[in-house]
Amino acid sequence: MVIEVVRIGQRVVRDDRVTTHVALVSRSFGAKKIFMTEVNPEIKDTVEKINNTWGGDFVIEFVDNWKSVIKNKKSEGYKIVHLSMYGEKINQIQNQLRLEDKMLIVVGAEKVPREIYELADYNVGVGSQPHSEISALAILLDRIQDGQQFEKNFPNAKRKIIPTKNGKNVQVNETRD
Repeated sequence: MVIEVVRIGQRVVRDDRVTTHVALVSRSFGAKKIFMTEVNPEIKDTVEKINNTWGGDFVIEFVDNWKSVIKNKKSEGYKIVHLSMYGEKINQIQNQLRLEDKMLIVVGAEKVPREIYELADYNVGVGSQPHSEISALAILLDRIQDGQQFEKNFPNAKRKIIPTKNGKNVQVNETRD
C-alpha cells in the first residue's frame, strides 16, 4: 500500500508544532510523502534532520494548490481519504480501506472547505467528538496497516532504537546501513 498525506491549511504560528507532528506521524506510521500548503519552511528542515539521523526517505513537498494535488492523485488511481469527525466510523470502514492500493489522506487545519467532502472517496472519523488531527491520523494509519508499519526498517539510519523492557538502548551506526 502506498500512502501519502496532504495537509490543508495552517493557522499561522499556532500550528507550526501541530503541522510538524502531522509530518512526523505520517513519516513514522508508514506514509511515503506529505504535501503541505501555507507552511513554515523550517518544518521541512526538521523532518530532513530526522530522516538523516533516524533513516528513511520520507518527502515533504510544498504546494500552492491542494485541489490540484487531490485531482492529480485521483487521476493516478489514489483513493482520497478525508479525516473528519463527521465521517464514517473507522471501525466500520477500516477493512475496506486496507484493500486500497494507493491512498492520499487529507488532514485539515482550520475548517476545511466543503468541497473536500465531495472530492473524497472516503470521509473517515475516528471519533465523533472534537479531537486532534494528529491523533486521528495516527489511529487511521495504524488501523489500515494493522500495526505492520512498525515492523519495517528505515534505511540509512544513523540511530536505531533497540526495544528494551527498562531504560533506553540506542544503537549508533555512523557508517549507515
